[in-house]
Amino acid sequence: MDRTQRRRMRDYAPGQPTLISEGCKISGLITGTSDVLVNGEIDGECDLSGTVTLTRNGRWTGTIRAGNIIIAGHVEGDIISAGKIEITDTAKIAGTVSGAAIAVAEGAIVEGVMKTTGASKPVKFIEKRKND
Repeated sequence: MDRTQRRRMRDYAPGQPTLISEGCKISGLITGTSDVLVNGEIDGECDLSGTVTLTRNGRWTGTIRAGNIIIAGHVEGDIISAGKIEITDTAKIAGTVSGAAIAVAEGAIVEGVMKTTGASKPVKFIEKRKND
């Protein structure tokens, strides 16, 4: 399957991301250009140009600012993307979500405001794949 046939960012994430494992807690500011995969807990902010993926076991308190963002876990804070945001069916978010394009799976909980900054029209989809 080539990249053009894959609709989700997590289906074709290039390279190995920086991994923050379950049981690990980080407090403070995370910056850089790489992709980050969070299975643990973050208490702080990030300013990354890569993709941030928060797994279903991941928890984030603070602002997430990245090129692209995938949320499957719990966020208490704002989510700001220069590109796309994917919110899976296991996500729970309390805060503002802002990005060029936002996809929300049925079952996700978003308590706050969602703002699209891109020019594309909204589309609806139902998550049919359960693999993370």
